[in-house]
Amino acid sequence: ACKPHTMPLREISTKPYPDQKFGTAGLRKKVAVFQQPHYLENLLQSIFDCVPELKGKTLVIGGDGRYHNRAAIQTAIAMAAANGVAKVLVGQGGIVSTPAVSHLIRLHAAAGGLVFSASHNPAGPDGDFGVKFNIANGGQAGETSTDRIFARTREIASYRISEGPKIDLDRRGLSRLDQTEVEVIDGVADYAALMQKLFDFELMRAWIKRGGRVCFDSMHAVTGPYAQRILVEQLGAPAHSLLNSQPLEDFGGGHPDPNLIYAKHLLDLSNTATSPALLAASDGDGDRNMILGAGVFISPGDSLAMLAAHLHKLPGYKNGIAGIARSMPTCRAADVVAAHLGVPCYETPTGWKFFCNLLDADRITLCGEESFGTGSIHVREKDGLWAVLAWLNILAVTGQPLRELASAHWRQHGRHYYQRHDYDELPTDKAASVLEGLKAQFAALPGTTLGGWTVTAADEFAYDDPIDGSRATAQGLRVVFGDAARLIVRLSGTGTKGATLRLYFERYEQSADKLDMSTREALNPLVTLADKLLRVTELTGRKAPDVVT
Repeated sequence: ACKPHTMPLREISTKPYPDQKFGTAGLRKKVAVFQQPHYLENLLQSIFDCVPELKGKTLVIGGDGRYHNRAAIQTAIAMAAANGVAKVLVGQGGIVSTPAVSHLIRLHAAAGGLVFSASHNPAGPDGDFGVKFNIANGGQAGETSTDRIFARTREIASYRISEGPKIDLDRRGLSRLDQTEVEVIDGVADYAALMQKLFDFELMRAWIKRGGRVCFDSMHAVTGPYAQRILVEQLGAPAHSLLNSQPLEDFGGGHPDPNLIYAKHLLDLSNTATSPALLAASDGDGDRNMILGAGVFISPGDSLAMLAAHLHKLPGYKNGIAGIARSMPTCRAADVVAAHLGVPCYETPTGWKFFCNLLDADRITLCGEESFGTGSIHVREKDGLWAVLAWLNILAVTGQPLRELASAHWRQHGRHYYQRHDYDELPTDKAASVLEGLKAQFAALPGTTLGGWTVTAADEFAYDDPIDGSRATAQGLRVVFGDAARLIVRLSGTGTKGATLRLYFERYEQSADKLDMSTREALNPLVTLADKLLRVTELTGRKAPDVVT
């Protein structure tokens, strides 16, 4: 029942917090930072102040279930009511994956959405927390908007909040807080219905019934309820197909990042005689994915390219694809497939907002980043479970094992060997010194031969958006050896302290006798070259990367 409640609003005086650097991926800090008095409220009021179109409209709210999620959602609901939002849609238990938030915004014509998550970062009282604002198209707010919000956080003096009772997040139904209608909804149902429109559920059910086996690890994060509903209840996979499917506030003490380091158990399982046909994992908020089959790991760049090659076989994409987009550091496997299909392939900076412009303009159907993110035109975020279901549908429609599909793809299109080395929590000045050292060599590099490859270009990547005309600069450094290889260096801001230096190594081979090398064997010459060129150990003091994926 919709129970009305009216309580005087409070306008609370506060001070600005100058460290609230709010970007297109939101704000991520330690939980203790968000628990400071008025800290979250300052940021949320700045959003309401800078996005007046929320007043009188619908706002979607969800989170990944991490520690502080419920408290933050209650604050957001109370502030939405105080700031004139007409209706709030919030997931039961506060649980809604990032791609599902995007879908709900689009489905209900909402004016925006708040996502409470720090993505793949660890959780718990000593872990990380985050807030992201999505706009009416379901995608991340753009830089103009987030810059305006950040500027507001530096000057704000008060915020508005309702003092009404807390919403029961565990009970679906309608209630009213002041003049705002609050509906607690099944956060899974609408997303599951969308997946049924895109994929052949009957064919996938039959594949599983014939003995096709899946292993999906939710890493005690948000995708657990989605996997239970879709893979087990709707597709008939046995319950033991799911690992770590109960969302926990600390993600079970694990690191919810689906890669070969934090989900090594899946890699180990894939190399056994009893390996399932498809092994996969997703991250904290459900927007990343890792794909493996018996005896094979599919890198994110290969996954994007192979999905592009097979997507027309799936019901929701039977008319083919309009184009593909990949982030600049992602390997160029998708470029080769796009050329084969006769569709454009766009190279963008890292950040999903660049893809959203292309998706909204119907320039592309499929897009992906090397950091285990893949998505399509169905939402405006990357979508981990969507990628898993797409691969499951491809296995069902082709009847081939994943390893055979990969081998056939490499024989036809060549193979892009790829690896990323992360140096985490470096002092910012030391990380920057590596980039500056490389930039100082740019003028001399073109035309030189290094490690047996000739440098064809050395530059700092910039992007001119073909849709809105904006220009993004300082997007990473590239040393390009024609089609044969690339070395990329950039800084990442996804952590909550220090800087992460990322090195990307890519080598392309078409010769049949070079398609079955180990990644280490293929890339060792490029890694050795980078050691001399970048002087990472000398400049940072680090003898090896913290994470290799």
